[in-house]
Parts: sequence; structure tokens; C-alpha cells
Amino acid sequence: MVTELGDDVWWYDLRGVNAYLVDDGTVTLVDAGNPWDGRNLVLGVDQAGYSLQDVDRVLLTHFDFDHVGGLGRLQGLEATVYVGAADEPYLTGKEYPPLRNRKGAIQAVSSPFLRDPALPVETVADGDEIGSFTAYHTPGHTPGHVAYVSEALDAAFLGDLVRESDGELAASPWLMSYDTDAVAESVRDLADRAPEFSIAAMGHGLPFREHGGDRLADLAASL
Repeated sequence: MVTELGDDVWWYDLRGVNAYLVDDGTVTLVDAGNPWDGRNLVLGVDQAGYSLQDVDRVLLTHFDFDHVGGLGRLQGLEATVYVGAADEPYLTGKEYPPLRNRKGAIQAVSSPFLRDPALPVETVADGDEIGSFTAYHTPGHTPGHVAYVSEALDAAFLGDLVRESDGELAASPWLMSYDTDAVAESVRDLADRAPEFSIAAMGHGLPFREHGGDRLADLAASL
């Protein structure tokens, strides 16, 4: 159910989307897959040697059906959820994504199928530190997209800012992004500001165990 990428970092391959379980002293779920992935998330926690009750933190890279859908299916989870400030109203149901934007329209259509996770939600701003993680606001794929980098884990959790394609990193594509110019700027900004990391853990495609920071820098230079 889960594959170990490095010390205390596990990868869920959830049929077209990725989630991650990490332990930086606090057991943390990074993204939560689709609504039908709840059982696999729980089984993966068990396989890594924990129980669902051990999970105290959920880091969401962004609001999308396939990244937040599993939250409402994790019965017994008692964790604080962290999400970018601009995506928080969509997650909590205070607002619907904008129909005038191509990506927002996709989000709006799928939102009614999400179940309220009924968990405490904290907003995340650029530069915030959450345990060993530093949050980087990386808008473009969504307005509140956040990447999380942990020097202690030697890992970056990149969400859908980028994806793996044919063994390389590629930027979030036009159809699935609010603003591709902002995506490119966010890739360049993250590559410039983030510390070196080996593990590049993205939302789609195969994560990289080595040279993740170098791969991100190569992509940034090509945009």
C-alpha cells in the first residue's frame, strides 16, 4: 500500500494521484487522495507501523477533489489540517471556486461530492513553519497552492505545482491551472528559495528519491 522513499517518508500510489505519510516527530499525512481512497490511506498508515490515531497533522498542498477527498472518509482521524489561505474557503465550504476560471469550474463541479472532514483547519502563509516543514506559497495551479519542504526529511512535497512526465519534472498544464504564468513564476521562485532536497514528492507521476532540488532547478531554467 505504501512505498518507503526515504527515512520516515512513505508514498501512497492512489490510482492516479499521490499522497504521502511522513514522521518528523509528528506523524503527518500530506494530501488525502480521492473520496474512495480512505480505506487505502488507513491501510497504508498501518503498513508504515502507525495507527490512524497517531496522525496528528494533515498538510494539504491545495484544494482539489483528488487531494482533499479522502479527508471526510477517515473515521477516527483527529488531526489539524493545514491549507493555503486562498484555498481555505473552498475546503471549508465558505465559498465555491469561481466558475469564470477553467480550473475553478472543474473544482466547483466536483465540490458537492466532497464530505466535510469536520476537522480543525489552519491557514498557511508563505514562510510559515509547521514542525520541520517550511511552507512556500506557490500559486498558479490553484490560488492557495503550497509546497512544503523539510530539511530534516530531505524532502519537498510539491503538490500539483509540477508533475513527473517521462522521468522529468513538468509544470502544471494549462487546463489544470488557474494561471500558467503564475505556475512558471512559482516554479522559479521555489527553485530559488528552497534549500537543497533529495526527495521530490509531487501529486502526479513517480516521485524522485534523489536529486529532487536539481530537477526542480532544471525545470525552472527551462521556463
